[in-house]
Amino acid sequence: MRLIVARCEVRYTGRLTALLPEALRLVMIKSDGSVMVHADTGGFKPQNWMTPPTAIEESDGLIVVRKHAGSTEDRLDIRIAEVLSDVSHDMGEAAALEKEGVERELQELLADAPEWCGEGFRLVKREWATDIGPVDLMCRDGDDGWVAVEIKRVATIDAVEQLARYLERIAADPSFTESCRGVLAAQQIKPQARTLAEARGIDCVEVDIAVLRGEREPELTLFA
Repeated sequence: MRLIVARCEVRYTGRLTALLPEALRLVMIKSDGSVMVHADTGGFKPQNWMTPPTAIEESDGLIVVRKHAGSTEDRLDIRIAEVLSDVSHDMGEAAALEKEGVERELQELLADAPEWCGEGFRLVKREWATDIGPVDLMCRDGDDGWVAVEIKRVATIDAVEQLARYLERIAADPSFTESCRGVLAAQQIKPQARTLAEARGIDCVEVDIAVLRGEREPELTLFA
């Protein structure tokens, strides 16, 4: 991870245009291609950012971050006037975010019973690799279509964005010639995440870990 404290101007172009005038900021560049620009105000949220996959180019006083989004290109131009600090740290593999115990167990239980994620689902592979990380479960549905399933304990907007990125990379993989849809499975799905998932064409499924464990029977639903 590289941390740059610098006086800089940041210009974003792409689906819209935005300019952060020259000021003292923290630029965080992660090994996965994530780039975030922070100020000393505004809480945890960066003033501007770019999610992977990205291409990062650097020349004297300029860092350019590019990302292709369909037919358009998102771009961050970070023009550096003065560097106060520029340090890099090797975080090591052990620092990679691991799933919490409940999340890991959910993945194992749903891999054994993928039909809880959707009618007729059958597992093809756990931890299906993409160039930005693994999809939790790759399944086929009742119509033999491909389905990427991302599993969370509590699903937020970030979970929807993560699954959307996986679907984007799967679609861009030349060796994958069929379409693939997404399902977000979680014990709890936040309302904002459900709204965004619907807008992205991603299905949401809430699962009960006690039922999956066989500790109690599923609730019966009466249909009129």
